[in-house]
Amino acid sequence: MSFLIRVQLPDRPGTLGAVASALGEIGVDILSVDVVERGSGVAIDDLVVELPSGRLPDGLITAAESIEGVEVDAVRPYAGVLDTHRELELVEEVAEEPKRGLEIFAEGVPRIVRAGWAIVIGQEGRELRRLAASTAAPERTLQDPPWLPLHRATVLDGEEDWVPETWRELGTELAATPLGKPDRVLLVGRPGGPMFRAAEVARLAHLAGIVSVVLPD
Repeated sequence: MSFLIRVQLPDRPGTLGAVASALGEIGVDILSVDVVERGSGVAIDDLVVELPSGRLPDGLITAAESIEGVEVDAVRPYAGVLDTHRELELVEEVAEEPKRGLEIFAEGVPRIVRAGWAIVIGQEGRELRRLAASTAAPERTLQDPPWLPLHRATVLDGEEDWVPETWRELGTELAATPLGKPDRVLLVGRPGGPMFRAAEVARLAHLAGIVSVVLPD
């Protein structure tokens, strides 16, 4: 089974290699590595790994944290490997079928930012409309989220009252970005975490900004 493990580690040569070696000693295969954020001597990396049959996910934490200075932020099941060219491909898909652009974008974003689901919400006056959603998106309709209209990409507090109870029970981390205008917003969720980092939110905003150019009003 594949897992996503997010690690904080000292940003110095050899540390990531030491983590990889420690994981390899328990039979873990590393499928991909993605740098999420770097700064102040610390790196945040996402590793997609394949755990051998019979091994428990807790072993990933033990192995990674056996390296000095390494902390595991989160471990969760992961359904696929990040394709570094996926962003360009998604923009091309939207441009080819702009009338289905919202649907295509909502379906594609979770694979890029490693989220569980995505929903596009539109606001007309006091009315909220669900404009598009990914396959795994929850059916629950939002009630008066206080952050709409939204003027810039941001991380949202998944424990606030507007968040549906089922989302809170799953420990869903949330981020949102305007999609061309403040009253059309992309909301993404990660049930069980990890939290969205500033660099990930910036990446989401950049992608939304590019795609919004080809979307119909």
